[in-house]
Formats: sequence, structure tokens, C-alpha cells
Amino acid sequence: MNNKITKFCLPALLGGAILSCPATLLAQPDDAALNAYPSYNETDLEYTYDADGNHFNLWSPGADSVQVRIYRNFNIAEPLKVLQLNRTEKGVWRVSDTSNLQDCYYTFRVKFNGKWLDETPGVWAKAVGPNGHRAAIIDFSKTNPENWVNDHGPKINSITDVIIYEMHHRDFSVHPSSGIVNKGKFLALTEQDTRSPQGLATGIEHLKELGVTHVHILPSYDYNSVDEMNLLSNQYNWGYDPYNYNTPEGSYSTNPADPYSRIREMKEMIKSLHEAGIGVIMDVVYNHTAGIDDSNFTLTSPGYYYRHRADGTYSDASGCGNETASDRAQMQNFIVNSVKYWAKEYHIDGFRFDLMAIHDTETMTRVAAELKEINPSIFVYGEGWTAGDSPLPVERRALKENVAKMTGIAVFSDDLRDAIKGHYSNAADCGFATGKPGNEETVKIGIVASTAHPQVDYSKGNNSKFAYATSPKQIINYVSCHDDLTLTDKLAKSMTGADKETRMRAARLAQTIVFTSQGTPFMFAGEEVFRDKKGVHNSYKSPDSINAIDWTLKAENANQFEYYKQLIRLRRSHPAFRMTTAEEIAKNIVFDNVKESNLISYSICNNANGDEWKEIKLVFNGSAETKVVKVKKGNWTIVAQDGNLNQDGLGDTNGGKITVEPYSALILYRTK
Repeated sequence: MNNKITKFCLPALLGGAILSCPATLLAQPDDAALNAYPSYNETDLEYTYDADGNHFNLWSPGADSVQVRIYRNFNIAEPLKVLQLNRTEKGVWRVSDTSNLQDCYYTFRVKFNGKWLDETPGVWAKAVGPNGHRAAIIDFSKTNPENWVNDHGPKINSITDVIIYEMHHRDFSVHPSSGIVNKGKFLALTEQDTRSPQGLATGIEHLKELGVTHVHILPSYDYNSVDEMNLLSNQYNWGYDPYNYNTPEGSYSTNPADPYSRIREMKEMIKSLHEAGIGVIMDVVYNHTAGIDDSNFTLTSPGYYYRHRADGTYSDASGCGNETASDRAQMQNFIVNSVKYWAKEYHIDGFRFDLMAIHDTETMTRVAAELKEINPSIFVYGEGWTAGDSPLPVERRALKENVAKMTGIAVFSDDLRDAIKGHYSNAADCGFATGKPGNEETVKIGIVASTAHPQVDYSKGNNSKFAYATSPKQIINYVSCHDDLTLTDKLAKSMTGADKETRMRAARLAQTIVFTSQGTPFMFAGEEVFRDKKGVHNSYKSPDSINAIDWTLKAENANQFEYYKQLIRLRRSHPAFRMTTAEEIAKNIVFDNVKESNLISYSICNNANGDEWKEIKLVFNGSAETKVVKVKKGNWTIVAQDGNLNQDGLGDTNGGKITVEPYSALILYRTK
């Protein structure tokens, strides 16, 4: 299904962008000829330096001629020198130069079919000047924070131990109430002990207090839609319009004109998070580019990096005018080596792939395998859908339905998302947690992480009709993210007539289902303080007044924050919620025979996954009415009831009939 909102593909939406989205090629592509190009999988593209000097190497098998143009600065019109590259093996053009080029800039220029194309920094630029038009020659050792060699993220045994917090640099820190100096910058997450006007923790201190294990940061590579030399214009974008994939976005640095600044400051941010025990997940968008004919891909090897329809036009599974061709060897090499570069140079701990199903399953499996060789704790997940059809055969796409064909890859569960809150595309639609009957079986599919379970009837699933996951490690559970309405806004539009307190209860119930389900939980930044975006569902370029988190909400909605904190603590403390095999789930989760709508009751038994709690009983009441459930006799401790949660206990009970209040979860446990 199409779960993606088209964010920025039309030129008019690019907000000052330099690139466009033309629908024609430089020439009719010959796919057979492009597929026959030799590939090159070494790491010396496109600039390296050693004792023998500077080496420029460009992969462009179809080129007639290739130049590299050296500039003294990022904005000087005339080059310092122009070097002619020589064709060598595997489609690579090479030239070396012994001059002192430190802090100079360079571009490549390719002659193709008798025509010189525009200048490009190449697809492998690792340092760039403002707006990324020229690559920079820098000393990378000068970009490393102190003791960078010993920096590393948290070690994890399984992705199911992870708790993901999705955030945007600007949203998180730009509001006046954040107490953060470097608003909207990488350095915002290096500032210690920042406070709201009410004296409550913000920034990195807030993340530590909340207890999340990893932050998923929206695109931080160099993207196209923000003019880095005109930041006072208050431009905003999520960043799903890639320009240079292998260098950080300049607008998040304190000085975009300094190629060292963006690299050093991003590393300082990562080191700060690591020192707080928090891993960093990078949102990557290899599935399309902001422009086409004038993209860096096209300007180095026209036609090769994109898929085409039979008539030669660009295919468009991204909904943004183009889609890349991961099934071609050199594009696959590029994706794999790019994420490996981020993992090695920037110590990134995980990767989230945008519209991952545009890529093929072989590429994604290779991505995960080669990253694991660098760091066994790295994990990879993505959107298991496309935004349109693709020439790539369905059976080869990295769809959620094909997740079992991949190794080391997880996909988002739209099953649980839509079942809990209502369909993402219909603001007024309610779900299980907001009173709509008929979603019970789909919620159960989410609870067992889309794995086979003898008590779950997939024929009654809303989105999926079979158990597509073979392990809970393959599933990311969530109820909202940057796309579409925030949970707060969704509840306001679907629970018409309900007061704020009732909607906050429904939000707590929704997230309780997510955080106690098998798989890996994922939450959107600010929902722990009941953050909204004023009803805007596609805020990719909306102003700060829409996107910024107002940190005064942390005091106003203190009970909501406390509930989220306790919910995260509960999950992290109890491995029963973090089983790692489908067999464990089928054995240890037992659903009760419930006949009522909007009511689910089940147990996690047998000290599951080594948990100290012998049995955990969970009851979810998504209706507006009080329900009564029967709990077998025993010595039970209640940890969640009537919109409150504390794993240390809210009281004891001997079982029997227990009341479950509207829009709430009942959780209790016994140790014998």
C-alpha cells in the first residue's frame, strides 16, 4: 500500500532549491548497455590523498572525457587549474597531482555524447562548501572531537532492546522555551543541563530523563531545499531531497561556509549523545534525488543510477519524479559503501531507509551484513512500501511482505499503527484505542510482531493477511511519526467532542500497546509532552510555529510525560516485552477469549525471555465504557490502571473481577 506523502518533488515546493524535477533524459537510455557497465567497489572514489599527492578518481564508464577543476575558494569563478583524467579499468577515470591543494575546492566535468555536462562535486563528496556545489579538500583529522577514536554508541544484544525516538534537529531545539543556545543546530544536543522556563529538563537532559536508547534524526546529509547562505530567511525542510549523500547538512552547522564546521559539529553531537548512553540513527534517502538531469548522479554517469519506464522516461516509485536503481551493481555499491562510510567516519549506530521497498532485497541484506561487520550493534530498518509502482519486480522489492527474504532488516508495522489510531489517510477515522470496533485482531497481529501465532487469525487483519515476519526483530511498532498527523492532532480530529484529558488517556493507551508489543517500539519526538502540529499533516516545509516543540508543555502535561517515562522504564526493565524469536512469542503469549469490542486481554507467561515476572496480564480497553475482566486467582501486583503506570506497583489484588476504565490499560503481574 502507498503510505508515503509526496513531500517536495515539484520545483515550486523546493523553497529556493537550485535543482528541479524534469521528466526527460539527456538521451533515450539503453538499459541493456547501462546494465553491462563494469562496477567498481573500492573506497578511493572520488578524492584521496597520500604521500604521492592528490588523487582524483571518477566512475563514469560512458564518458567521452572527464576533467577535474580545482578552485581556491567555494565562490571564485575561475579555476586554479584544470586536470584531464585518464580512462582506466572498471569504468574509472584517474589523475594525480602533487600540488598543495589543502583547503581548495574541486568539481568534476564529464563529456557525454559529445556534450560537456555541468560541473558536479561527484556522488562521493565527503566535504563541501555552502550549498554543496563544490567539494572541499580538507584534513579530516581536524574534524574529530577530542578522544574521538574511543567514541562508540551503546552495545545492544538485539534490536528489540532498542527504544527509538524520532526527531528533527530544528523541531527539538528551536522554540524559545528550549533553553538551548544553538537552536536548530547539531550543537544543540551537546548543551548540558538546558531547562524550560519552568525549570524542567530539555535537550539531551530530557532524552536521558525519558529513557530512550536511540534517537532517529531526520535527514542530516546535505540536502537541497534550504539555502545555507540565507539562513535568516528561516527556511525549514525535513530534508528528504538529497543532494550530497556523504557529507552533513550545512544549515545545521554554525558556519555553513566552513567545510570543517558541519563535519566537526555533527561528530560532537554524536559523541555527546554517546556519552549520554544514547545511540544515533541516521535517516537515509537513497531511493530518489531532489533533481534528475542535473543531479550529481546524472552529471557523473547519465542514465545509469535511475530506473526508467519502457518509453525511456523516469520511473517514479518515490512519488518525487524519479527512483534510483539499487538493482544495478554500482548503485548497490554506492548505497552499501555510503552507509559504511557514515558508520566508520561518524560512528552512526543505525540506519532508517526511506521508502525502502524501492530498493531490492539483495541490496538491503548486503547493507545489513556489511554494517554488522563494522559494528555488531548496528541495525537497519525502513519503510516497507513505495509511493508508486516500479519496474523492479514485486518479489524483489524490500516490501514489508518480503521482510522474511532479507536478513538483518526490520520494517515498520502499518498494521498496528492504523489499527490503534485509525487509518493514516483519514483524519476522522478512529481505531481500537479511540473507540472503533473491528480492529481487535489487527492489534493482536501487532502484539505478536506479525509472526505466526495459533490464536491470531490473519484473515481478519486490516492491512496484512498473512504472518509476514519470521522474527520480532523484523518489526518496528509505532503509532505516529513525522509523516501525517501527530498522534495529538489525530486524536483531536477523530475523537470529536472528547476533552483533552480523554484524548491524553487515549494517547497513553495507544503507546502502551506499542511499548508492550513484541518487536521494537518507535515514538515521535514531543508526543511525551502531548505535542501537536496544529493539525498540519505534511509539515515538511512548515514554519517553526507549526513544527517546533513547545517545552512549556512538559510542565503543562506533566502527567503525560511521567506516564511515558514509566512506560519506557517498564519495557527496558522486563525482557518479556522483548522476546527475540517467533517461537518464544507463540509459546509464551496466550490471548484470552474476549467477545467484547475494543477489549483485548492476554498473558505473557513462563518467565518469558528470562523475566523475573512469571506471568504478566495485559488488558486494553479502547472503548468509552468501563469494562470488567476476570483475572485468575493469585497474588498479583498492579502496575498500570486507570491511566496511571508505575512498575514498582500501584497496589495488590487477589484476582477475580477487576474494573478497567475507559481508554486505559490494566497491567499486573505475579511472580509465583
